[in-house]
Amino acid sequence: MCGAEPINCFPVLVNILSNTLLRLFNSTARVRVWSEPLYTHLQNSAMDRDIFFVCLSYMLILAAGLPPLFAVSNMEDYKVKSM
Repeated sequence: MCGAEPINCFPVLVNILSNTLLRLFNSTARVRVWSEPLYTHLQNSAMDRDIFFVCLSYMLILAAGLPPLFAVSNMEDYKVKSM
């Protein structure tokens, strides 16, 4: 009923279990489950570019903020002569 890949097998299992539970309760409704790999949703290159630049700017802000933190820590150690 499903391939060896878990990304395909899990939705099939959920579908079988959900429909079995619905039949046990005498329901006429049915659950339909499908699986689409993640990469099909991320084909929008403009969105990928935007996500890249947001992550890049976040990393640059972190890179600019961390060295002064280490320098302040070293100066405090020097002032109290902990070395």
